[in-house]
Amino acid sequence: GYFYQRVSECRYSSKDLQGIEFIDSYVFNKAEYVRFNSTVGKYVGYTEYGVKNAEAWNKGPELAGELGELERVCKHNAPIDYSA
Repeated sequence: GYFYQRVSECRYSSKDLQGIEFIDSYVFNKAEYVRFNSTVGKYVGYTEYGVKNAEAWNKGPELAGELGELERVCKHNAPIDYSA
């Protein structure tokens, strides 16, 4: 069989909301092939297949969706995460 995983996470480096980073990783058979990082501001591919996906996604509507996740998910939920 095949193993596919998508991992989205918010990384907080401080209580300052400017120190938040959103990462969205795509994994196939335990190898990450493409990643969106809000600090970089685009998708980056790590395999031949990932590079092709990153190029296409950076030109399409996928990028706009990812750019909004930092505000929508990470900053919105920061008070909850900090209180835990």
